[in-house]
Amino acid sequence: MKNYQPPRHHLQDRVILVTGAGQGIGRAAARAFAAQGATVILLGRKVKQLEAVYDEIEAAGDPQPLIFPLNLEKTGEDEYKALAEGIYQQLGRLDGILHNASRFDNLSPLEIQTAEQFSGILQTNLIAPFSLTKACLPLLKRAPDASVVVTSTTAAHHPAAYWGAHAISKSAAEMLVKIWALEMETFPNLRINTVIPGAVQCPQRKKSHPGEVHAKLPQAEAIMPLYLYLMGHDSAGVSGQVFEALKTA
Repeated sequence: MKNYQPPRHHLQDRVILVTGAGQGIGRAAARAFAAQGATVILLGRKVKQLEAVYDEIEAAGDPQPLIFPLNLEKTGEDEYKALAEGIYQQLGRLDGILHNASRFDNLSPLEIQTAEQFSGILQTNLIAPFSLTKACLPLLKRAPDASVVVTSTTAAHHPAAYWGAHAISKSAAEMLVKIWALEMETFPNLRINTVIPGAVQCPQRKKSHPGEVHAKLPQAEAIMPLYLYLMGHDSAGVSGQVFEALKTA
């Protein structure tokens, strides 16, 4: 996928749900998907941020997106089912999900992390991708070519002090992807993969690596070729894999 160049409008007429779409990688991905012809559902907690992305997509002349405000940390199965039903009622289909929303509080030792904090991080980073994917599976199975992508982190592969619940949740999410990929083998139209973005400009990176000169890092748009590859038909048959964006973009 090095220097991957997607065919023009290779996401034409697709419907793609992006969580954490209001900023950082989620914002860049939503704009990239829309630029390739997709109708993007912008999901996130902060309405003003979602509205700003909505306006950017509209200004570019791309398909009109939808906004769906939702706090993943406080959402249960009934709400996810309602979301899936709403997508079906309004758009009639769903061709992809990018699970990009993530909770990262700070670097701190496990000894001082609370059970409430642990639970909240697991809810956002692990249970939400599981529950949302599960609720949307009937729609994804019906799509002619469907893709689910989960954004992870290098810390999920290289245990390091002070990464605590965040790294643990991301490691578990990667296992979720691998197991689901095996269970989806009977649906050749459906795939699920993981992306590790690496050192790119995004709000979470500022918090997790305060010593870096953030402005010198690549912008999130630099890794969009990988996300476009995985969300489009060129990645058909590729499932259960972990991709490191800066090595493949």
